[in-house]
Amino acid sequence: MRVIHFYKYQGTGNDFILIDNRLNTFPKEDTKLVAQLCERRFGVGGDGLILLEDDPEHDFSMIYYNSDGNPSSMCGNGGRCIVAFSQKLGVIQKEETTFSAPDGLHKALFKNNLIHLQMQDVSHIEKVKKGLFLNTGSPHYVEVVKNLDSMDVKKKGAEIRYGVPFNIEGVNVNFVEPIDENHFKVRTYERGVEDETYSCGTGATATAIAMHKGGKTKAEYIILETKGGNLEVTFEVKKEFLGLKIKEYTNVWLIGEANFVFEGTITV
Repeated sequence: MRVIHFYKYQGTGNDFILIDNRLNTFPKEDTKLVAQLCERRFGVGGDGLILLEDDPEHDFSMIYYNSDGNPSSMCGNGGRCIVAFSQKLGVIQKEETTFSAPDGLHKALFKNNLIHLQMQDVSHIEKVKKGLFLNTGSPHYVEVVKNLDSMDVKKKGAEIRYGVPFNIEGVNVNFVEPIDENHFKVRTYERGVEDETYSCGTGATATAIAMHKGGKTKAEYIILETKGGNLEVTFEVKKEFLGLKIKEYTNVWLIGEANFVFEGTITV
């Protein structure tokens, strides 16, 4: 039997189990244990599990698992939550931080009770099916739809996630409905969770960039309305990348709340 001390955080309804693993006591290869902890009826429950570990060159390291137990790519809301968690633990005692994550280094800032997380630059965006495909730390497909509130996101999202050309690696699927010039409603089906989540940070980032790339907005400050609340994305646009006349999205920031919910122990 093993006793695990955990913390629960959520960012716009995207919820995570966070564990202080600076002593390397968590069995990181035990994917069944991770899935068991994330299970909502028999475990703690969460869209994912995040380990905070020491990093020799930066403030800390973020290790992320989807709720199916498998290690995964970057999670934007999880990134904001681990920044709040690191402050709670006293790992950082300042208003900014730099940490390593599955997709590389990230900076984060505390401003006005919100956590600003710098995301990776994006230059490669391609037209696929009825939408756009891009990677914002995790791969995302973004499609504009009508009547978003009545859509069966789990069914439609799974069809795209497991369909050609995404059926090998899988993809996160975002359905978007414009509300205003810089305001969009988005619902996301997440691979690894295999269901709709209340919010997705890399999905909100991908949606904001895709709406600009697709000509739905000229704004570089975008509000994304999710089931769990609003997120904000800002970026700058460069008209050349590596000498070619293509758009590159740089200085990309994901902004929103990250809230502590509770802490406890579980025997497994």
